[in-house]
Amino acid sequence: MRLKSIELSGFKSFAKKTQLEFGTAITSIVGPNGSGKSNVAESFRFVLGEQSMKSMRGKRGEDLIWNGSASTPRGGRAGVKLVFDNSDRALNLDFDEVSIERVVHRGGGNDYLLNGSQVRLRDVSELLSQANIGASGHHIISQGEADRVLSSSARERREMVEDALGLTAFLYKREEAERKLEKTAENMREVAGLRRELAPHLKFLLGQVKKIEDAAKLRDELAEKYAEYLKRESIHLVGERELLAAERGPQDEHKALGVRIEHLRTSLSKKHDAGTDELIALEGRGRDASRRREMIVRELGSIEGELRAQARLVGEQGGTVPAGEARAFGEQILELAGASKLSELIALARSFLHKLSAAAHKDDSAHLEEKKKKLEHELKTLETEEERVHKEVAALRKKIEGDKDASRDAERELFAAMARRSELEAALAVLRARESVLAGEESRFKEELREAGILLGRMPEYESAEVVFEDEPRSAQEDRRRKLERLKIRLEEAGLGNSSEILKEHKETVDRDAFLERELADLEASAASLRTLIEDLTKTLETRFGDGIDLINKEFNDFFKLMFGGGSASLSIVKETRLKRVSQRSDLESPELRSDLKDDDEEDVDVEEGVEITIALPHKRIKGLHMLSGGERALTSIALIFAMSQVNPPPFLILDETDAALDEANSRRYGDMIENLSRKSQLILITHNRETMSRAGVLYGITMGSDGASKLLSVKFEEALAVAK
Repeated sequence: MRLKSIELSGFKSFAKKTQLEFGTAITSIVGPNGSGKSNVAESFRFVLGEQSMKSMRGKRGEDLIWNGSASTPRGGRAGVKLVFDNSDRALNLDFDEVSIERVVHRGGGNDYLLNGSQVRLRDVSELLSQANIGASGHHIISQGEADRVLSSSARERREMVEDALGLTAFLYKREEAERKLEKTAENMREVAGLRRELAPHLKFLLGQVKKIEDAAKLRDELAEKYAEYLKRESIHLVGERELLAAERGPQDEHKALGVRIEHLRTSLSKKHDAGTDELIALEGRGRDASRRREMIVRELGSIEGELRAQARLVGEQGGTVPAGEARAFGEQILELAGASKLSELIALARSFLHKLSAAAHKDDSAHLEEKKKKLEHELKTLETEEERVHKEVAALRKKIEGDKDASRDAERELFAAMARRSELEAALAVLRARESVLAGEESRFKEELREAGILLGRMPEYESAEVVFEDEPRSAQEDRRRKLERLKIRLEEAGLGNSSEILKEHKETVDRDAFLERELADLEASAASLRTLIEDLTKTLETRFGDGIDLINKEFNDFFKLMFGGGSASLSIVKETRLKRVSQRSDLESPELRSDLKDDDEEDVDVEEGVEITIALPHKRIKGLHMLSGGERALTSIALIFAMSQVNPPPFLILDETDAALDEANSRRYGDMIENLSRKSQLILITHNRETMSRAGVLYGITMGSDGASKLLSVKFEEALAVAK
């Protein structure tokens, strides 16, 4: 890579666009003091990203912009552009020519341009570090700064050496890895915090899911019990219906007898007497009473079914009695129990149960009880009437038969048919009562099916249930029904109303926690990888730095001997230690681990490496840098700067009057070293020294007119001597 040109626009004293081209190995810039030639060196610092205004002899950004004169107005911006020949791709860009430009505005803003496209300062710094052009400025030595390498601290001196050795790219990578590690640690803390926040809610949802699972088991148990109960009930109802169908014979006989009796009555209509009319009337009254009684029996059966259903609901919900009565009941029990009055105790308990039952039924079944009482009273009256009619009929028949002739077969047949019909009517009343009970049971069965479908979320498949049938009383089925009722209550208490939403939320929360767990594992793996990378980069830096120090020492010693005619000089790596607080660490120790540290672990030792310079002048007992004279310090710093440049040559080296303090003999040595350096780096020399000028291939002269603006002149060597004066 070769530096082609630099262009200054409105930068400091260069009011107008000024371009310097570098076509030779050594270019000298000369001019009288105050002409602005040192502004060229500062323009290099500026465009390469220097952030210290002090290094560019300013206090703020606008100090770098042309401030105007009587003839030329002040500028609104200052810009410097460097152009490189990148044919060898030393800069990792697929361009043969690369331009880097920096612009500062009077408002204070800065723009960085790479081949005309705006970029960040970091992008420029990382790109230049690939060509050994670092931020420490070891390749730009301005007037009065040659001594900086000697007066700097050991740590600062190390940074200069690292920069000169081309280790900046590794340092950038390590800094980037450390930033990523710190960011990873922050992300890990954030993810761990999210998991901690999620944990209580997840625990709550797990409890809810356990309840739902228990309720689901309860529902399965209910479904199983329901299937058995419904299967048995279904078979019972079918069997009862078949029995009733098989006992329909009396209906046909009753119908035939009715026809026969009407026929006999018709034949005897002309023969009957007053006794017969009375008997017929009595029988009619008996039939009316019987029909009315059957209706009442059916209605009573319906009312009793409703009362049983309400009693079941009341039993599930519970009855209440006044607190005063309950307290009095308890006191009476204690009193009677103490007196051993068992019969009175039983009577009192029955009375209390009666009151409890009345309290439970009073809201829903009072009107049914009243209706039942009326019907029972009417039924009793009808039964009495029926019994009286039967007695009267029997007595009248006896009287009539006593009065009739035994030959009256038709009448006897009529009476026999009527008697048989009465018997059949009693049997049919029983059948109709059984029919009413069966109808109620079938209605309850349908209601149970509907309720089961609601509770289970589906209609129970009871038809396929396997049931072992044994002879058992009807009460066994009632026991099963009561167990079902208890299971239903437990299922309702479990509360499966929003189970699907809870299960969905639980799954989403579990998935979220699993994602965070995977994220944390990935971050831990990334952190481990970054720590390994940092360790590898640190080892590489240490190795290359150590090797570089050895190479620099050889060149430094040779240049030092050349400059002083003997003696020795060397660099050595030193370590400085200092204490730091544990809380200042940027590692990945968790808060839990950090809280376990003992009090004596509150401080830790931090080790920093630096570079020290050791010199020995010939014929003098001077060992420390502080004992050197100004000229000796200048020669030592030049020797070290040149040594660093020899080991890892930068593309260009700018020396701003670093030869000012040299005498004629040392100037010749300086010139020889310059020519030697020019074989590896382009040199831009700002000088007054005749010897230094003589080594340049191109001379640029800088002058300043009456308007205070710097101007560029190309001059011959003889003219340069005059201009430099």
